[in-house]
Amino acid sequence: MAHEDRAAHDEVDRIVAAWHRERPDLDVRPLEVLSRVSRLARHLDLARRGAFDRHGLETWEFDVLSALRRAGTPYRLSPGALLTLTLVTSGTMTNRIDRLAEKGLVERQPSPDDRRGVLVQLTPSGLARVDAAFADLLDTERTLLGDLSEQDRTQLASLLREALLPFDAPHPH
Repeated sequence: MAHEDRAAHDEVDRIVAAWHRERPDLDVRPLEVLSRVSRLARHLDLARRGAFDRHGLETWEFDVLSALRRAGTPYRLSPGALLTLTLVTSGTMTNRIDRLAEKGLVERQPSPDDRRGVLVQLTPSGLARVDAAFADLLDTERTLLGDLSEQDRTQLASLLREALLPFDAPHPH
């Protein structure tokens, strides 16, 4: 089935057609892309929550655990590094580390480089949980991409990267 046939009558097409009818003086073409991105983000958020829930995790818990997992062996980072990777405040991160430690998913360890500092490290239970949740998440995300060919997925990823680059660029202070 051609891409045009599949996408010809989705909800965004109906919204765009209604705006064309009601406001023919406006260029509503940005809606054709960004409304679809927004709708896909909502579906992705629900699917991710489901994948994490199946492993007893909240989205924020997965974010912290996966940041530690991506750090590589021994799966530990400073609270400051976790702040940078998860974009939350210091107080929020302290609370999150406390809650994850209570669940036995992370532990605090003294920093070998700073006797006053601490490092946050995945426990074996945390490592197993984040690995299982990540595998489930990838299966869920593959399902969301549906029948897109590998070539279409690559092209879509490239186009979205181009759209996001200005937002991910370092900002001068």
